[in-house]
Amino acid sequence: MLSFLVSSISEASLPPECGFFGTGVAKHFALEQYISIMDQNTPQTPQGPIDTVLAAHNGRMPSYALLDNIRSAWNVGSMFRTADAVALGGLCLCGMSATPPRPDLEKTSLGATLSVPWSYQKDSCRAVQDFQAKGLAVIALEQTPDATPWEDFRCPFPHVFVVGHEVQGVRPEILTLADEVVEIPMAGSKHSLNVAVSFGVLAFAIRRQWLIQAASGAKP
Repeated sequence: MLSFLVSSISEASLPPECGFFGTGVAKHFALEQYISIMDQNTPQTPQGPIDTVLAAHNGRMPSYALLDNIRSAWNVGSMFRTADAVALGGLCLCGMSATPPRPDLEKTSLGATLSVPWSYQKDSCRAVQDFQAKGLAVIALEQTPDATPWEDFRCPFPHVFVVGHEVQGVRPEILTLADEVVEIPMAGSKHSLNVAVSFGVLAFAIRRQWLIQAASGAKP
């Protein structure tokens, strides 16, 4: 694995803590040191697809996110950081979505992989069904003819929201399973946002709804 990282990761992709200078032996040593640190401090992938995440509540919102085949590790890392910022209950990484520990993921997560509960399941449809079996509503973030604009959507708690592949979006099979589909309307010439940006827009909207409900004493 080390030789693959050396050939595929640039100096700019490593955090300053790595002390990455020079080439050859020094480059190998810096990468080996960083991977060793990550192996020691990053939680191992939980065995269950969702049980571990659901159990690690610790005062976080009863809101979870499922990442459906996110191809960019940088996007996954960014979503970890946002999940930490809004205190999401946890992330379920599915399919090709990158999992910690990875230097390219850590570049954008800035250590949030250590604070946000997460699990992995290869089959995202199975993960959706597992969440539903636990009583969580499934909300897909996708542009469809019947999608509800996110500003008009009253979010049920607890729930899991799904974001999908950067090009293909959320899988049709998951859209069929989802209890709700919401979208972020576009007012300009572009038809969509980067998936990590969309994740952030919805995550902070959910946070706002949760705080309003908590302040009013309303049942989520």
